[in-house]
Amino acid sequence: MITDPWFYVAAVPAVLVAGVSKGGFGGGLGVLAVPLMALTISPVQAAAIMLPILCVMDIVNVWTYRRRWDHRAMRLLIAAAMVGIALGTATFHLLSADAIRLIIGAVALGFTGNWAWKRVRRHDPPAAGHSVAKGGFWGAVAGFTSFVAHAGGPPLNVYLLPLKLDKTVYQATTVIFFTAVNYVKLVPYAWLGQLNTGNLGTALVLMPLAPLGIWLGVWAHDRVREDLFYRAVYLFLALTGAKLTWDGIAGMVA
Repeated sequence: MITDPWFYVAAVPAVLVAGVSKGGFGGGLGVLAVPLMALTISPVQAAAIMLPILCVMDIVNVWTYRRRWDHRAMRLLIAAAMVGIALGTATFHLLSADAIRLIIGAVALGFTGNWAWKRVRRHDPPAAGHSVAKGGFWGAVAGFTSFVAHAGGPPLNVYLLPLKLDKTVYQATTVIFFTAVNYVKLVPYAWLGQLNTGNLGTALVLMPLAPLGIWLGVWAHDRVREDLFYRAVYLFLALTGAKLTWDGIAGMVA
């Protein structure tokens, strides 16, 4: 188990941030959890410690948002995510985590920039319809990036946000998606030796913070107007994109 106090200085807010995002506020904000932990430990170990915590959060969230998700989106996205998880497992020892951070960050920044440009031009496009091609692609990307660094939020939002779902339907859809993805990831993580006693012990110490973070997210979700909610999602998406892009570039040139 990790005993370095500086790790917990980073890990406590990381778990709370993940809980707030899981609880329904901030959309892609949870993607910051692994990078925060990775300030003091390797990204691979940070991802392994976070996975059991995320799974516990998912149990609470499934009950909170039960039967509210978009069923068509779920069938498409979860099937595609399984392909992404399989690819992540097969390439686990080959890919640079910094390269993945850079790719995720670029996608998030590009998507947010496109949304901001349309807002400046006062062009608000109508809600998009479901697309097998787009859902399959972004679902697979989300599954892959979620496997590598629990950073599936930005790719998932590229598909979900243009649908302009009701904010509760949107949140429930993301909850069910990541519940399925996270529990499936337990199998390859264990097979790859990432769920060792040290990582599991550290996760257990941090586990009590999970329900607190979720409660804070649910509280904000129920009290923020829908238009403000989506603006917050795009803002957090831009912030996480900038963070991941910076970390990816810094790691690759170091």
